[in-house]
Amino acid sequence: MAHQKPLILVTNDDGITAHGIRTLVEVMQELGTVIVVAPNSPQSGMGHAITIANPLRLYPADIFGDVIAYECSGTPADCVKLAKHHVLKDRSPDLVVSGINHGYNTAISVLYSGTMSAAIEAAIEGIPAIGFSLGDFSRQPDFSHVREHVFNIAQKVLQNGLTKGVALNVNFPARGAEPLRGVRVCRQANAKWEESFHERRDPHGRRYFWLDGEFVNYDAQAEDTDEYAVANNYVSVVPCQYDLTAYSTAEQMQQWGL
Repeated sequence: MAHQKPLILVTNDDGITAHGIRTLVEVMQELGTVIVVAPNSPQSGMGHAITIANPLRLYPADIFGDVIAYECSGTPADCVKLAKHHVLKDRSPDLVVSGINHGYNTAISVLYSGTMSAAIEAAIEGIPAIGFSLGDFSRQPDFSHVREHVFNIAQKVLQNGLTKGVALNVNFPARGAEPLRGVRVCRQANAKWEESFHERRDPHGRRYFWLDGEFVNYDAQAEDTDEYAVANNYVSVVPCQYDLTAYSTAEQMQQWGL
């Protein structure tokens, strides 16, 4: 009997027509059979939102050649749910990959990221998953320097699996004059946006607010974080889990007499 190729689900948060997902589809075709279920419009910053008050719509998309693809009206998490329970209901994917996002998802951004929410949704279902992001916000980023690393990381996950409930958050520096220096397994940096809101008026005189801020890295001196890795031209890989329990604090609270 012929060996069955791994089944790989591809999704993203920038929308099904984004350049990043096309690169990801092309690389994943070298590893297995690819199915795409992705949002029909950009869903950046949606976090782990799901659609509960509106119907979800799913339409075939003929944009990746012979690859079966669907565009979904929902969020990245919705895409993974629909893929598992409807599109692939007779078979579970061997791997879910999300991205390649246009922009970093390092540090605290992992909590807001639609890219990583899709990967975490797969992890919740016990499926190995990876979210890929590139630190380039231009309309047509150059993904050529990350293809080999995307292939290698995905291949290793297919070969070795991941701990149940864990997804990998992979971030690539933008293409520069020097080649990438390698891959570093890191921890999530203690870094976040110090936010501010600009108050403005629309043409009708009605008040509105525009979010702004400054990114502050409280781990700037640490060399084991994702922020350090990408700043020094390394690929960062952070294993993430959806269990947010602070176990050390829970143990301390046992002494409170609650």
